[in-house]
Amino acid sequence: MSSDASIDRTGGAPRSAERDLPVPLHHPDRLYIDGRWVSPAGASVFDIIDPATEELYYRAAEADAADMCRAVDAARRAFDRTDWPFLAPSERAQWLRRIADGLRRRAGDASRLWTRQVGVLYSMSAASIERVGAHYDYYADLAEDFPFEVRHDTVQGAYGAVVREPIGVVAAIVAWNTPMSLLAYKVAPALLAGCTVVVKAPPEAPGEAYVLAEIAEEIGLPAGILNVVTADREVSEQLVRDPRVDKVAFTGSSAVGRRIAGICGERMARYTLELGGKSPAVILDDYDIATAAKTLAEAECTLNGQVCSSLTRIIISRHRHDEFAEALGTFFGEVRIGDPFDPAAQLGPLAMERQRDRVESYVAKGVAEGARLVTGGGRPEGFATGFYVEPTVFAGVDNQSTIAQEEIFGPVLSVIPADDEEHAVELANETVFGLNATVFTNDADRAHHVARRIRAGTVGHNGYRTDPRMGFGGFKQSGVGREGGSDGLLPYLEAKTVILNGTPTGRD
Repeated sequence: MSSDASIDRTGGAPRSAERDLPVPLHHPDRLYIDGRWVSPAGASVFDIIDPATEELYYRAAEADAADMCRAVDAARRAFDRTDWPFLAPSERAQWLRRIADGLRRRAGDASRLWTRQVGVLYSMSAASIERVGAHYDYYADLAEDFPFEVRHDTVQGAYGAVVREPIGVVAAIVAWNTPMSLLAYKVAPALLAGCTVVVKAPPEAPGEAYVLAEIAEEIGLPAGILNVVTADREVSEQLVRDPRVDKVAFTGSSAVGRRIAGICGERMARYTLELGGKSPAVILDDYDIATAAKTLAEAECTLNGQVCSSLTRIIISRHRHDEFAEALGTFFGEVRIGDPFDPAAQLGPLAMERQRDRVESYVAKGVAEGARLVTGGGRPEGFATGFYVEPTVFAGVDNQSTIAQEEIFGPVLSVIPADDEEHAVELANETVFGLNATVFTNDADRAHHVARRIRAGTVGHNGYRTDPRMGFGGFKQSGVGREGGSDGLLPYLEAKTVILNGTPTGRD
């Protein structure tokens, strides 16, 4: 497709040849429970809409209360009545490697699903999905040297050890923006630990979870170890409340996360929560304005701005504010909006109509509360269909205003003036969130100094930075616990102290 095709002036996105390919799923009309594809108890389905064309892509089975009960029962039985939790970690690691190989085989299918379900650029989805298998390989590698059992000297017996055992049945609930990666951060450590899993797929984008289930079936993963159902909020809450579920691993909004934490607290269930963000980028006075503006404009194109860790609060000295805001507006305003399958496109549609409505409502609030609209703020010219919004920059934003404090989840950036470096740090921390941040400066010592003062789970230098092997998660209302890295395995394990009068065989 030529780059000129990215905007169809006759109305809407052009039709990519990718949209004529069949849906790469074998059983979207069923649920994967206890190692089999089963028909749902009811007849309800979820309509999956292509956000670039607003056309129906496919329909997925909707689980009801009885289906969720079956899935939990299968996971509970597999944990309590099979040898899965008692296998050596190295044995479970082999299953992770088989899943990783399957994901690499199905990368093309998963990347097409991702683009057609939520509008992420195909150029990004293809590259990103290719790397997902590495998460499973990473946890398989951990089986070799992770301290699942640590000997201790004890005065009360001949043998003492702290052993880490699987926590039990895990409910893995993922958001619609990056389902395959989010599943990897939950499913891979859970399986390595020896847990069994019920995946609750997002109704807006269940395809990637179905691909994972098809891989589990293909490699012969024992029945009940991994179960996949797609459900809406009421049935999802049933999963969280079920006393047979030992742990909930959730990625999504802070509002839903707070509710999950409350429910789990009632029955002392374990949980990890990766929640929302309103992440600051602090630009110090020694850093080039144009370079920072270009870097941030490009970063915000990721997933069309639908990233919880997006750097959407940009804090800069008051005397450089106007120059930076105009530079950012220029770079962001020139972003090429287009069909997500067009390799020339830099920004695709938002995932769904309600998401576009949400972003537009925040733009209206920004204007009403006195921020200056530098660029964007509306729907792009030439798109009669598709959930597109223009990349938007606000300047002179009050740090207490709605657009500076609430997560928008779309391509909207706010530029906030600061009096000095100390004030910039204060502004960065004046939020209920604490997921991500970055510091722009040419001085690594200053970057380190400011990074240590910002209350966020990740702080980068001169751009968006993250490394899943080091763990990811938030301070404050951005979450509880960490995903990725060895820290991401710990929440799926319980520590048990064992003190014996004699030393068991093989433990010398």
